[in-house]
Amino acid sequence: MKRILSIFFIFFLYNISFSQELLSTVQINAQQMGGSNQQVYKTLEKSLRDFINNTSWTGKKLQNFEKIKSNFAIVISEKNGNTYKGSIVVQAVRPVFSTNYESPLINIQDTKFGFEYVENENLIFNERQFSGKNLIDVISFYVYLILGYDADSFQSMGGTQWFTKAQQIAQNSQNRNYEGWAQLGTEGPRTRGNLISTLLNSNTNQLRTTFYTYHRIGLDGLYNQDQTPSKKAIFDALMQLKIYENTFQQNYAFNVFIEAKSDEIFNIFNSGNNGGIMLGDLKQLMIVFAPKHTDSKWNKWK
Repeated sequence: MKRILSIFFIFFLYNISFSQELLSTVQINAQQMGGSNQQVYKTLEKSLRDFINNTSWTGKKLQNFEKIKSNFAIVISEKNGNTYKGSIVVQAVRPVFSTNYESPLINIQDTKFGFEYVENENLIFNERQFSGKNLIDVISFYVYLILGYDADSFQSMGGTQWFTKAQQIAQNSQNRNYEGWAQLGTEGPRTRGNLISTLLNSNTNQLRTTFYTYHRIGLDGLYNQDQTPSKKAIFDALMQLKIYENTFQQNYAFNVFIEAKSDEIFNIFNSGNNGGIMLGDLKQLMIVFAPKHTDSKWNKWK
């Protein structure tokens, strides 16, 4: 774990209460559009960056070091007038106490992203109704999703108020002729609507509790010279996920967790100093949850 958790020898003040706003980067890739007007994409990129970073999502004003680092990467694949289609990758990280390491919260690729945009138009968020163009609805949904995940990592079930706002956006956006908002069925499990309804379903409470224990009790304690208690907390939290062994494939929220955390989980227990933890049990569970990493990760655990 020392390889990914390089400990500072200089103490610094760290606010252990969860952050409430974002410090985000935005990239728009329109290379597939060839020689079309590229200025509109630069304008959109700046507008989205300002929209995300300057909107008061929670009503709290924080300094930059308190904000959640995130990234929105958009690839435009189709354009017809002012209508665009493409994909968006949303990433966010969380600092780990007394280290320079940032733990991934989410890394989501959403391929159902269509919207309308007129160059230089004002982007204004209204949580009470659908915008009509889907752009700020998708972005705002992911902002509140990030806020929810961050809050869950610092307080057990602490993100519910932000997940609820994301759910309201999803509900406002359903049946508006834009892909990605359906809860079940027609668009498959990997939709925004399904993700947020799953997160707020009581059947997912164990996953969210694990998320808190993993970060706050586990990762935040790894700065200690004796990492055994924190590793044991992470191990125990992950083993609690065994209840999803037969249902995880259709659980989008579970998939988001595994996809974001596989590298980190491997590195935590790859140091060879695991304090008597029954690593074989976790290995077998991770082979079930993330079989594509069996040879590259789990079989390398000793």
